[in-house]
Amino acid sequence: MLKEFRDFLMRGNIVDLAVAVVIGAAFGALVTSLVEDLITPIIGAVIGKPDFSDLTFTINGSKFFYGNFLNALISFLSIATAVFFFVVKPMNELQTRLGKGKTEPEAPSEDIQLLTDIRDELRAQRA
Repeated sequence: MLKEFRDFLMRGNIVDLAVAVVIGAAFGALVTSLVEDLITPIIGAVIGKPDFSDLTFTINGSKFFYGNFLNALISFLSIATAVFFFVVKPMNELQTRLGKGKTEPEAPSEDIQLLTDIRDELRAQRA
């Protein structure tokens, strides 16, 4: 049982997943810092309010903190943009350059080939 557990832990995909989580956490901290320390102050300089967390409205005594939502939305959009332009786009470009983006179509199975031949014969007989 211990050998099976060791084999499970040493599988490539488990190690890859662990590395991805660590790198993802570090990347998340980097992007969070980018948003909080650079982007939000720029937005604040343009709009005049660097932090939106104190923006609220009240209905029947219930207080709605829509400013926190705006902060989270800006963070999400910034993270999504950073991931797209710094991870997804370069990886797609790399795969295209290496030719891995192109896949050869598989040859049709024997059944499909037989049905295609029958169809072609029927078309030829009608013509």
